Amino acid sequence: MTERSEQSQENPLTLPLGNEKLVIRRRYEVLSIINDFFIAIWFLLGSVLFLFPQYEKLAVVFFIIGSAQFLIRPSIRLIGHIHLRRCNASNWEN
Repeated sequence: MTERSEQSQENPLTLPLGNEKLVIRRRYEVLSIINDFFIAIWFLLGSVLFLFPQYEKLAVVFFIIGSAQFLIRPSIRLIGHIHLRRCNASNWEN
């Protein structure tokens, strides 16, 4: 399959921003990266807050949020793969 046909199957998300437009390709990969970024933030904040005994409960909350997002990570990847397979299967039938 050529690069151009792969790009046309991708179906990028396009958002208008005034005179510009934001084009998001490989949206499931972008979602996964954003999720990873927030996981890092929650764990970093939780780690720093553990240095202060009065913020220990808040630190635990941040660790729980980060852990829940670790469950979201494989879900995003799985949904992306299932979506891609569905697109490929419909192209094979035509």
